[in-house]
Amino acid sequence: MSLATPVPRLGRRPTHRPRAPRALSPPPLVIYLDCNATTRPRPEVVQALLPYLGERFGNASSVHRRGQAAKAALEAARESVGRALGAEHGRELVFTSGGTEGDVLALRGALRARPERRHVIVSTIEHEAVLNTARALAAEGCEVDFAPVDANGVVRLDVLQRMLRPDTCIVSVMWANNETGVVQPIAKIGELARSVGALFHTDAVQALGKLPLRVRELPLDLLSVSAHKVEGPQGVGALWIRTAVSWLAPIQGGGQERGRRPGTHNLAGIVGFARACDLALAELAEKAPRWAALRDRLERGLQRELAGVTVHGASVERVSNTSFVSFAGVDGEAVLMLLDEHGICVSTGSACTAGDDAPSHVLLAAGVSEALARASVRFSLGRETTAEQIDETIERTVEIVAHLRALAPPGLEVLTP
Repeated sequence: MSLATPVPRLGRRPTHRPRAPRALSPPPLVIYLDCNATTRPRPEVVQALLPYLGERFGNASSVHRRGQAAKAALEAARESVGRALGAEHGRELVFTSGGTEGDVLALRGALRARPERRHVIVSTIEHEAVLNTARALAAEGCEVDFAPVDANGVVRLDVLQRMLRPDTCIVSVMWANNETGVVQPIAKIGELARSVGALFHTDAVQALGKLPLRVRELPLDLLSVSAHKVEGPQGVGALWIRTAVSWLAPIQGGGQERGRRPGTHNLAGIVGFARACDLALAELAEKAPRWAALRDRLERGLQRELAGVTVHGASVERVSNTSFVSFAGVDGEAVLMLLDEHGICVSTGSACTAGDDAPSHVLLAAGVSEALARASVRFSLGRETTAEQIDETIERTVEIVAHLRALAPPGLEVLTP
């Protein structure tokens, strides 16, 4: 698509449904700024996991030597992931298929262990894994409250405190938002939950590898993470459950993971996850400030060259790699598609809601207008992002936004509301 190609009407999403995807090779990758959706597995990760797809193929539940070798690799991986979280020991970890499963297990396992408590609180900006589970629990007879956020996307502690009840079973608030990158006051939320004896779960998928987690030092009970956000393989994650927390597996089956999550282990994925965690932990102190400098360079460049640019959550703490930007007067998906034609990969929000016609529920929850929410693009940086790539992205984005605004009807307001 060139800049002369017609684009969808401004302010609206395309009304047609895309055809079934064809098995085509992706275009040459130029600039990848969608690392909150997924990351490229590092060569060290691939090298670590490949033997477990070949000669080290044993089942960790088998009692013979090959099985016991697999079990040793599994337990070594468990300790590595535990170190990345700051866990007391690896036995607190349950390996899962990813962040979504971890979120679901956390909520349902807490309710199964404490049937006398049927009240659940989640925030309005959670990942769909938590929001949809909360809605399902409400349909099953639980009482569910959705804690609001302020204009910056930070949970309102005063409202959350009023929502808490003696029968509150669990509170779930994500550590870092996957769209805006805004970091929540986890310690304060955990303290409020504990004041009524409730458990506190956090979805830390976007915090792992970007923030020091140190779960032992915080009032946390359950935490879910995913490998593919930290340059590990897709389809593997972990749920951390603090020792002595009352939690019962909501899925029954075999005895894997000490009976807490049945099913044959994805050993290759788990080994790759562990290697990715080792690398992420070792490089955290270096990556965070470098990402912050690149993110700030991007935001300053866009705001310098364009009017009507809003950076969501810019006045509060964010993870350093994430920038969610609205360009008033244009459609975010149109910007995304035109950037893609130039080999620049971005998103308009959560990868798990791609194809949904609704604007970002995170921005709407923060009081952003629907029009501005639809004008949003998320840039999420990774280890391979360079200053030259950021400058190229600024130049292309400015060109595209200016072009789209030129197509708008005369008199369209492009300044931020």
